[in-house]
Amino acid sequence: MNSKRGKMAGKVGFMSLGCAKNLVNTEQMMFLLREAGYEVAGETEGADAVVVNTCCFIESAKTEAIEAILMLGEEKAAGRVGKIVVAGCLAERYKEEVIKEMPEIDAVIGVGSFGDIVGVVKSCLEGNKEVSLFGDIHAQASETGRIITTSGAWAYLKIAEGCDNRCSYCVIPDIRGRYRSRTIGNIINEAKELTERGIRELIIVAQDVTRYGLDLYGERSLPALLSGLCDIEALKWIRLHYLYPADVSDELIDTIACNEKILNYLDIPIQHINDGILQKMNRHDSKKGIGDLIKRSRERITGAVLRTTVITGFPGEGEAEFEELCEFLTEAKIERAGVFPYSPEEGTAAYMMDRPDADTAIRRAEVISEIQSRVIDEFNLSRVGSVTTALIEGFDGERYFGRSYAESPEIDGYISVEGVGIRQDEFVEVRIAGVENGELVGVKI
Repeated sequence: MNSKRGKMAGKVGFMSLGCAKNLVNTEQMMFLLREAGYEVAGETEGADAVVVNTCCFIESAKTEAIEAILMLGEEKAAGRVGKIVVAGCLAERYKEEVIKEMPEIDAVIGVGSFGDIVGVVKSCLEGNKEVSLFGDIHAQASETGRIITTSGAWAYLKIAEGCDNRCSYCVIPDIRGRYRSRTIGNIINEAKELTERGIRELIIVAQDVTRYGLDLYGERSLPALLSGLCDIEALKWIRLHYLYPADVSDELIDTIACNEKILNYLDIPIQHINDGILQKMNRHDSKKGIGDLIKRSRERITGAVLRTTVITGFPGEGEAEFEELCEFLTEAKIERAGVFPYSPEEGTAAYMMDRPDADTAIRRAEVISEIQSRVIDEFNLSRVGSVTTALIEGFDGERYFGRSYAESPEIDGYISVEGVGIRQDEFVEVRIAGVENGELVGVKI
């Protein structure tokens, strides 16, 4: 690709909020602007323009996005930043309100227009007011380069855009569009390019990775994609996020179990366990199905580590339904879990349903967090004395720290590693020696 980087057109700072899938879009926008001749940076101060890529999945995400924009507005008023461009889900969902109610914003760009970021920034810097661009949210996923902003050794690999599941609490299909898979060829090519740049761990993401290929190939094709990725010699680890529980097939479980490069780490958001709540959520699974999936995964995948998310205070959740969830999590001992009080979102099917009050949802989330704290403490203690491979991520001034197959970056914590000859972005064998402040400590062997 030809680049105009010989002559800088200005500095553009970036702020990426929300999920990993959003971060990939941020990295793509950074790449496009750099290729157009702009200096791009992960910080905002001194930037001629700042792009904030927003999330609005739940109320707390909207609040974070609005606070970030207001903060940038103050920076703009003080002369520390120039133009403000708001991109992503908040912009898409609240097209008219964003510019109308936040005059500090110079431009708004929807999720269907990430590929047009260069023209939007150029228009802003030329002095045009209230620039807005909203493309087709159902368009095929963009195939463009990225500036990787994560560790030097790992990156996200997004395999699809949008979602077709229509969970009753979720606005994503209306914001991000229908499910669109990228081709296996394009994904493999990107993975090869990333490994050529030193990436050794790829984290596979989409709103639902188990649906991959259904729209393109007429069948769920994640096992085929994974087999192709495993053939990339320089790639050492493949980690799967966002597996829809009802669609985790025996074929997929066997693919994970039989390929050493695919980590024995399954991120399976269950959201709840009570059949009545799952039905109200428009989830396509059941308590029995989820229990069977956990059993199959643990039996067939050696040392399987599971991650999930659950929602408390959803419409229809009384004390009996909540107690059922608590009992299940206590018995299932899912190693990693995020818990969220229900956030009612306008425009969703669940919004008008009767629900527990917000304080009850928060209290119940705290109870679940206590249960999971005991589960993770027990899991950590069970690992003391074992040997594991760790990818070293950095040095905190006293010790190196890294992750094993059981820790996904930025959500699961780290293993502190002592020893000599340790280097960042390399794999080392570590013997787990103990637990300090809730995290593992190990020694290189």
